[in-house]
Amino acid sequence: MIDGYVHPRYAALAHRFERLYRKRKHGGGALAAYHRGEKVLDVWTGWSDVKRGRRWREDTMALSFSTTKGVASTLLHRLAEKGKIQYDAPVADYWPEFAAAGKAEVTVRQVMTHSAGLHGIRKRIRSHEEMLDHRHMASILAREAPRPRPGAAPGYHGLTYGWLVAAIVENVTGDDVRDVLQRELAETLGTDGLYFGAPADERDRIATLFPGILPGGMSVDALGRRVERMGRLAPFADALLVDGFEDIIFDPQGRVYDTAMPAANGVFTARSLAKMYAALANEGRVNGTTLLQPETVKTIGRVQRRERDYVLGLSMRWRLGYHQAFVAGKMQPKAFGHFGFGGSGAWADPDTGLALAFVTNRLGNATTPVGDTRLARLGAAALKIVRDED
Repeated sequence: MIDGYVHPRYAALAHRFERLYRKRKHGGGALAAYHRGEKVLDVWTGWSDVKRGRRWREDTMALSFSTTKGVASTLLHRLAEKGKIQYDAPVADYWPEFAAAGKAEVTVRQVMTHSAGLHGIRKRIRSHEEMLDHRHMASILAREAPRPRPGAAPGYHGLTYGWLVAAIVENVTGDDVRDVLQRELAETLGTDGLYFGAPADERDRIATLFPGILPGGMSVDALGRRVERMGRLAPFADALLVDGFEDIIFDPQGRVYDTAMPAANGVFTARSLAKMYAALANEGRVNGTTLLQPETVKTIGRVQRRERDYVLGLSMRWRLGYHQAFVAGKMQPKAFGHFGFGGSGAWADPDTGLALAFVTNRLGNATTPVGDTRLARLGAAALKIVRDED
């Protein structure tokens, strides 16, 4: 069974998506797409809670991990358009405490291209509980010395990116980053599925994640200890394998939804993500709403760093807060967005005008640096339809 809206030309894409969730053990998900500002797909299927047998509904949201960074980055671009930040200005201009430990000249652009030398977090905290306070985490990063030298090479700020963005946003606006997100993006776009964390009265909409962070029941702690001994892989452990991380994600009290972790705790509908990226694929406009100006969209879509990322081990072709959109088969060179661990993600392709977003509660394996290959395959199918139209 599949519910929602399907433009006739996108029926094959909807069918491919539906095949991912034929059995209850597969969980559920949602897929949405826009082409040149027009919604062409908005579908959902499967189970939002496998154990309880609850079906995925039209308004179901999912925790989407690093997909969050694309939303956080778009929020910064809205503030840049309003003149509240400059990409090449030092972060310390907006957040004076950040100047400590040799970071006085680190720029917003370097943060957004993962080139600030602040990827590490594993050994900077004593307990995973600290990650539940975004201002406390920002204060740790403000005191931290960059490693390596800022600008030397990109190294994925897998968790730290969100706390850095949150601190910049809160310092220039004086408001909680979650409130700014609602005002600048959700309300502007007219969506109700873009959150860092989630309000208490919205949590019954959130799908239940399964089966776990790592396959085979291995803990993040154990993997982190193993990986950090592997020399070149140590930065990966330092950036992403934080002891107790799964305790936060699967906390029965839902504390992951109480905090702002704008690198990893975004709670989204595919519909809302697709609408945001539809604007980025369509010169900044969607459904008569201007999210960003055309020149801003051109700026943020330009590749800034092509070198191998020292945390992830490959070139991510970093833009200002987004990476190359990964699709199966032929790559679209101008497509950009952000994927999340476990399979979720969203992207925009200004060349074709296509935007695609996918959320799910069934965490896939880690066969790629950005999760599994479901979105890459769905993206290839969507692009084929668009190319055949053209």
